[in-house]
Amino acid sequence: MNEGKKTLVLIRHAKSSWANPLQSDFDRSLNERGEKDAPLMGERLLKLNILPDLIISSTAKRAAQTAKKIAQALHYDIGKIKWDDGLYHCIPQVLEETAIAQSDELQTVFIVAHNPGITDFVNELSDQFRIDNMPTCGVVATTIQAKSWAAFHSAQKEVFLFEYPKNL
Repeated sequence: MNEGKKTLVLIRHAKSSWANPLQSDFDRSLNERGEKDAPLMGERLLKLNILPDLIISSTAKRAAQTAKKIAQALHYDIGKIKWDDGLYHCIPQVLEETAIAQSDELQTVFIVAHNPGITDFVNELSDQFRIDNMPTCGVVATTIQAKSWAAFHSAQKEVFLFEYPKNL
């Protein structure tokens, strides 16, 4: 792997259930479509050979379920997922800080999070990439021209993948 390059993969949680209107937002689980879409996107990443050295996920139920299903499809040890309460409905700066905080030994990091922060963050990655809304279970991958995650903010970034279940 190129030591002067890092890969950040941003994933919005899969479609969640609104079946119980009294349930807290944090505790909403995936609906039937989300249950199918998450492994589908994991299989797509596997086919593209985009494999995580680390998966970091929001602890909200739907994000955690998405992270686990993607991890399984990628043959990634679920026990190695890093759970981060701060990713629940966070602002873009928190996503950037999460990337910056990673060990330079890691080449490819996946972050599973929520809208609107994830859409806002991916729109800050490159002048050549804009989306109106990150779809549920959408994936955006970017290369960062840097040897260190600490250089994330100022490093040149190139979005090379934007996929989501309805597009497959």
